[in-house]
Amino acid sequence: MPIASVNPATGETFASFPPLSARELEEKLHFAEDAFRVHRKTSFARRAECLNRAAQILEAESDRFGAIMTAEMGKTFVSAVAEAKKCATGCRYYAEHGASQLADEVIATNAARSFIRYQPLGAILAIMPWNFPFWQVFRFAAPALMAGNVALLKHASNVPQCALAIEDILTRAGFHSGVFQTLLIESGAVGELLGDRRIAAATLTGSESAGQAVASRAGHHIKKTVLELGGSDPFIVLPSTNLKAAVLAAVNARTINNGQSCIAAKRFIVAHSVYDEFEMEFVQAMAALVVGDPMRPDTQVGPLATARIRSELDDQVSRARKDGAKLRTGGTCIPGPGNYYRPTVLADVPRSSPIFYEEFFGPVAMLFRARDAAEALEVANDSPFGLGASVWTNDPGEIAFFVDGIEAGQVFINCPVASDPRLPFGGIKRSGYGRELSAAGIREFVNMKTVWCQ
Repeated sequence: MPIASVNPATGETFASFPPLSARELEEKLHFAEDAFRVHRKTSFARRAECLNRAAQILEAESDRFGAIMTAEMGKTFVSAVAEAKKCATGCRYYAEHGASQLADEVIATNAARSFIRYQPLGAILAIMPWNFPFWQVFRFAAPALMAGNVALLKHASNVPQCALAIEDILTRAGFHSGVFQTLLIESGAVGELLGDRRIAAATLTGSESAGQAVASRAGHHIKKTVLELGGSDPFIVLPSTNLKAAVLAAVNARTINNGQSCIAAKRFIVAHSVYDEFEMEFVQAMAALVVGDPMRPDTQVGPLATARIRSELDDQVSRARKDGAKLRTGGTCIPGPGNYYRPTVLADVPRSSPIFYEEFFGPVAMLFRARDAAEALEVANDSPFGLGASVWTNDPGEIAFFVDGIEAGQVFINCPVASDPRLPFGGIKRSGYGRELSAAGIREFVNMKTVWCQ
């Protein structure tokens, strides 16, 4: 894929960038190695100052950064501005808590003194996706830089201006030159890069196939990876909940980021006694969504990021219908320029269909009827993914049942799944491994060194 900015709302290519030459890439790797020697010796207070300045820049220029995101990948401008501001929150969280999260941890043993010291590893390669082009990067970069690592960003090829803007933010924030660098390289160059001795570890947010490729290559070189991959999150609705609130949340949870989010709710599993009412209201609300220019403040769903993504989504819907799924609304591309797709609801996708086990990366919801809580849990867990789950019930027994029984990295009760800097974020099964955010995230890329003093 060429490194270029293509407006998903119009199809216009408005910027393109040549990939780094071998010599340019070597210079950046050398620069990162030198920067690490300096950065690892800086104080936590100094790193926190830089993160706080980055937060100030993100907030002060959020409209500009939002416009870049919208132009490159199509999310609504309102949500793009909010994303920039969320990055500021992430920076401030680690500026405030990073030092204590990495402080020496004293352990009582029969030694005179024993403790754990957390030390940085070196240059971390971050392979990041286009769907949250700022947040995905900052939720890695803020803890990694606070820990004393340096970062090399290989961003998705369709958001190069986002990648360059992030490097500029962190440079202006005061981080030493070379501490954070954007690598404008093609995906094919990642494998060899992972083998370079100066790359200490890697993190990837993306597809299963990309995760497999990166993990296997890094494993060959015995380098740690953190993977945040796909998701087909269940959204479970039970009779004791407020149904109208659940419907409103369900629509927002399915169409966040134009439906292109790994933690977007995708499978709506509804108890039999409230299914018909939920389906009627949910379908009506999905059909009424305003689809259009992502820069308009009243737009609720913008274009999909690329024409290929729209084509693949439409093919999935067609295959589901051929396998027996019932189309309740949508199901077609919107004619004209741009990668627009009608918000879609499919009911009763049979388990015999491969689509039942696939992830829809766009505004397409699957509806399922469950006899009771036990069957809802069984359907929810019948998935190769295990990223998040949202459960809607006011029954204490059911809450305990699902918190314990859901096979996922996170369970949210009576609210949609979301990422929060204070809490670990990540999945199980084919949704990946490792954690981002919170104390768990900052400790992923450090040497947990045991010290014993006799």
